[in-house]
Amino acid sequence: MVMKQAMVSELKAKLSGYLATVRKGEAVVVCDRKTPIACLIPYTQNTDDLEIDEPPIPNRDLTQCRVVRLRKHIDVVKLLQEDRDSR
Repeated sequence: MVMKQAMVSELKAKLSGYLATVRKGEAVVVCDRKTPIACLIPYTQNTDDLEIDEPPIPNRDLTQCRVVRLRKHIDVVKLLQEDRDSR
């Protein structure tokens, strides 16, 4: 099988095209300068390797949590606006 090669900068510029190549079943070797660093290969879903973990059982009921009261009023909208303005 002949593999295509792509430099990192070229891959970034033409990602959709390289993904179309992979979708067709070909592999693409990604190189940083002349050093191969990754290989894009078609995805195959193998359900034999799939494991489903059950969610953990919570230690206690959330309705039994203690309510925390703030000592002073906090204007959350104002804080968010100040944060956005500072960016």
